[in-house]
Amino acid sequence: MAGPSDTEELLLGLRGGRLRGLAERLRTGATYALTRFLILRLLGLVYFVAFASAATQVGPLLGPDGLLPAVGFLDRVVAATGSRGEAFTLLPTLFLWITPTDAALRGWCWVGALLSLVALGGATNAILQLALWGMYLSLVKVGQLFYGYGWEIQLLETGFLAIFLCPVRSISPRGVAPPPAVVIWLFRWLIVRIMLGAGLIKLRGDPCWRDLTCLVYHYETQPVPSPLSWLLHQAPRGVHQVGVLFNHLVELVAPFFAFGPRRARLVAGGLFVVFQGTLILSGNLSFLNWLTLVPALACFDDAALARLFPERLRGLVGVLDAEGRAPSRHHRFAAVALAVVVAGLSVEPVANLVSTRQVMNTSFNALSLVNTYGAFGSVGKERFEVVLEGTAGAPDDPEARWLPYELPCKPGDVARRPCLITPWHYRVDWQIWFAAQSVVDRQPWLVHLVAKLLEGDRGVKRLLAHDPFPDTPPRAIRVALYRYEFTRWGEPGFWRRTYLGEYLRPLRRGDPDLTRFLEAHGWADRPRR
Repeated sequence: MAGPSDTEELLLGLRGGRLRGLAERLRTGATYALTRFLILRLLGLVYFVAFASAATQVGPLLGPDGLLPAVGFLDRVVAATGSRGEAFTLLPTLFLWITPTDAALRGWCWVGALLSLVALGGATNAILQLALWGMYLSLVKVGQLFYGYGWEIQLLETGFLAIFLCPVRSISPRGVAPPPAVVIWLFRWLIVRIMLGAGLIKLRGDPCWRDLTCLVYHYETQPVPSPLSWLLHQAPRGVHQVGVLFNHLVELVAPFFAFGPRRARLVAGGLFVVFQGTLILSGNLSFLNWLTLVPALACFDDAALARLFPERLRGLVGVLDAEGRAPSRHHRFAAVALAVVVAGLSVEPVANLVSTRQVMNTSFNALSLVNTYGAFGSVGKERFEVVLEGTAGAPDDPEARWLPYELPCKPGDVARRPCLITPWHYRVDWQIWFAAQSVVDRQPWLVHLVAKLLEGDRGVKRLLAHDPFPDTPPRAIRVALYRYEFTRWGEPGFWRRTYLGEYLRPLRRGDPDLTRFLEAHGWADRPRR
């Protein structure tokens, strides 16, 4: 066998030629400076979209006069727990001490967006990542229904892991040692749970995933279709069946290779990336798929990414000087401590994965550190939409003209082309899709929206794409229920729809039932804006 001196001679010989990088990897193992660079940049983009989109909507959603006021929500939590300190253990948000006024909420989000741009621009610092994570945690915890999506807790878990990718004392990526490998492994553990959670909930939740027919319906019935959704819906049934098989390959098979041999791991990572790319194009799933790309990048090491980043480009992005360095002892210790915490918190998510009663998109701790995920455990076979319609005439007049309110991206006008907004998130568009799958008694926020439109509230009007009553509020508003279907090749427009009936009867300002409803929810006698 070759002794130590023979090995050194081999390495010296390799350093002199084109295989210098290989020699370094033989000596030090795989490194992840480029991997970290891409993870932090993409995460910075997701944070920016999350904060910026919130800044434009948070006032009319969560402000003191919003649809679900955060201040009232926090007051109830404090009253139930007995003190702000006790409330913080259950609901860790700084808004327990910062009054969530419109200005405070918007300012919070714009500061978060600014810090996100710093991260996107190249800053590699643990304190910055901690600030982004803590600010978004505080926002999510007061977001109630409007922040009840799986990608909110996924961003929190991803953002917390990102803290440990970075040293504390650096800002620029230039010259910073690569991160400890154990943190990269934790990102791989995250992508494994995301994929397996999504794949298993599909098999357990809806037989159309087992008989390979879900995509026959999915492009039409998903929350906010994109222009490509309409095109994909026209594909033959066999194409949809192949698409479901590819879904199962990525979500149920590829995760088992994320910790496998290097070549298998790279193939798995490639499948994750391609799959998320197709989802980005085929539907407006907020920033979910962009965010899921972040842990998928952990399947790639610097050697794999070097083909995309030649030496000159690595120098420009500031990671060339990291080659040959090692993370500090304190950084390695923090990473190992994080791994111990994640291992302990993984018990319940793993138990949920193997359970026949699997739930999806659930946190098991107040900080949302290690969660369980899933998507489209059931797929609707028909698309239902609720449409708000107002009239300036008498609502009981058969000749009354009812004019629809339009939201930015959800289907309404049947001639309007589906929009492409990913990774932006219009939260009312999403919630009104959920409302159409439910009954009005379970959607109090929607009744509150109607009440505010009857008042001519300027805040909620900013959430609309088209207000048919820009100057004077309507006399009455009703909510109609429709069934929507994509048109086929050669038919005019993009949708056709069938009226199914009233979802909510016409309401007027001062309607006794509406007044009692608002009083019961603590929404009455608020100032008009």
